[in-house]
Amino acid sequence: MTLTTIKVSAELRNILKGQAAAAGRTLGAHLEQLAADEERRLRFEELRRAMELTPPDRQYRDEAGQWQSGAWT
Repeated sequence: MTLTTIKVSAELRNILKGQAAAAGRTLGAHLEQLAADEERRLRFEELRRAMELTPPDRQYRDEAGQWQSGAWT
């Protein structure tokens, strides 16, 4: 693994170091987790958009209506 340096403000570095310490991780591991969390958030955001653009089919609407009216048998 190749290491590199990134430039951030001392304030941000201290915030990240504090978060990493609280989570019991190294700063590098904490940054990896932050990146993974953002990737996951973006995937779910994309999924939500796709679901919003996909209209429900008739069977779904019928069953949802039955559940909402209490008529489900």
